[in-house]
Amino acid sequence: MARDLDPSCKKCRRERQKLFLKGERCETDKCAIERRPYPSGEHGRGRVKETEYLLQLREKQRAKRIYGILEKQFRNYYELAARQKGITGENLLRLLEVRLDNVVYRGGLAASRKQARQLVRHGHVLVNGRKVDIPSQRLKEGDVVEIKPSSRDSAVVLNAVKLAEGRPVVRWLKSDLDARRITVLAMPTREDIDVPVKESLIVELYSK
Repeated sequence: MARDLDPSCKKCRRERQKLFLKGERCETDKCAIERRPYPSGEHGRGRVKETEYLLQLREKQRAKRIYGILEKQFRNYYELAARQKGITGENLLRLLEVRLDNVVYRGGLAASRKQARQLVRHGHVLVNGRKVDIPSQRLKEGDVVEIKPSSRDSAVVLNAVKLAEGRPVVRWLKSDLDARRITVLAMPTREDIDVPVKESLIVELYSK
């Protein structure tokens, strides 16, 4: 399975903003963007001519990094979104939001999407009572996601639940943190998706 092994903090610095890729660390003054809010490398603080293509590319890269997926998989999501009814950009973000690893993170059972992906891959997550180890599985309305009983009091889950108490409520999910359970109430609308991405620029990039 292909994985993105690039350092998380360098990704945030490249985008010049917090992408919250490392959970609790992103909330402290240890966050790299707090100390060095510019791209790494000797040319990190140099001037860059912001062309139309560059702006479009940066939006695509930002979305990929936020959700932790690679180029081929991202393009597949775009092509699927383009075939669906409705606005392509919104369809794309919706497909990314209903991934199992994202729902585990959004629901407060993991401190980051990367950690959520690891929980799923290691078999700690149940969907409708059955173990699922595919982070990209798309969920639908009515699905119930929970941490398996033997893992509910692990240090990783306990820490994630503690961090989740200060997060905004996700309207399209119902989280029962005590029971380590998340229910998908509905498919998310664009208003429900608070990622700092201008999806229209991604559509323009792929439409060329």
